[in-house]
Amino acid sequence: MASLEEITTKFRKAVGEDAALGRSVKFVLKGDGVVRVDGSLVSNDDLPADLTLTLSRADLEALGEGRINPMTAVLTGRLKVSDMAMAMQMQSKLQALFDRVR
Repeated sequence: MASLEEITTKFRKAVGEDAALGRSVKFVLKGDGVVRVDGSLVSNDDLPADLTLTLSRADLEALGEGRINPMTAVLTGRLKVSDMAMAMQMQSKLQALFDRVR
């Protein structure tokens, strides 16, 4: 399993000049810190974001690799979202970001 630093580096490389999300997203990795993506900025700063996803580091990797379905993760409590409607609207953009992170 990748460390927080490795995950952050992968996101930075994938984001490049713009994450193309249109909103800021914060991944709260239970007990391991945060990864916040806002435009071209990727940081571990725990600042407010338009959408917050709370999950374990292992589940973030599984989502990114397509080993678990986001909706299944929500229904089983492995993924918590701050705004379900926004998460649904951003699902294809988030998946595109995950595809670039791989």
